[in-house]
Amino acid sequence: MTTAEGIFEPKVEPYRVAPETYVIPQLLEAPPVGLFYVNSMVITGSEPVLVDTGAPSNRQQWLDHAWNLVDPADVRWVFLTHDDHDHAGNVREVMATCPNATLVTTWFSMARYAIDTEEFWMPFNRSRWVRDGESFTAGDRTLLAIRPPFFDNPTTRGLFDTTTRVYWAADTFATAIPHPAENAADLDRTAWREGMLLGNRLNHPWHLWLDAGKFNEHVDRVQDLDIDTAASCHGPTIHRDLMDEAFDLIRKVPDLPYWEEPGQDFLEGIIAATAKPVVP
Repeated sequence: MTTAEGIFEPKVEPYRVAPETYVIPQLLEAPPVGLFYVNSMVITGSEPVLVDTGAPSNRQQWLDHAWNLVDPADVRWVFLTHDDHDHAGNVREVMATCPNATLVTTWFSMARYAIDTEEFWMPFNRSRWVRDGESFTAGDRTLLAIRPPFFDNPTTRGLFDTTTRVYWAADTFATAIPHPAENAADLDRTAWREGMLLGNRLNHPWHLWLDAGKFNEHVDRVQDLDIDTAASCHGPTIHRDLMDEAFDLIRKVPDLPYWEEPGQDFLEGIIAATAKPVVP
């Protein structure tokens, strides 16, 4: 479908990536590179966890999908990887609807959120601060907060479920895709590789100034978790068969040049193509 603002938004449904673990996807058109996902995750264990809360532009559909997976009264944890709108866009509505939930975040994320909103509402008495490298227990599982290889916000932490070995990688593994795909293995391999190299350069332009040795040590810290499944906000899910290749692609990014994003000429082309004809 196409919205009034001209954004292509095909209807997509939540899908299972591991036992008791589901991705809630949103898919947006991003010319000229293809499509990009905006995803979040739900763990429906003995103490259900929402991992990020979707974008405000997709609020009602996201809430409908989330509450079809878990009853709001059963949600015990809301883990925010960081405070960007595509990750924390519905957190206020979620916390109001989930009376038994604790918000898992950080001091810095709460401080930044306060600056970015007209009214500070973060519930200190319903929050838990978990720093990079720390873990917390959510009923039948232990969840480890660990910063992903790439990120576009200083408060970012990924989340590793030690029971299912699923790692929520936040913005790492961002992938421009030619068509919808829940599993990266369903994409043409060349398209997937090129999409990964593009997405992680576009979203993380600081790759140009990385020290390769230090960066590889940082990537090792995540890869050494022995991940079975990597889900992320901006790409299809990566399973064990592509995991090593995915990390190899991430390690190539620091050696690549800056991706030159479209400029005014491209914008004028869009305007011309979408302009309504003048009726005499």
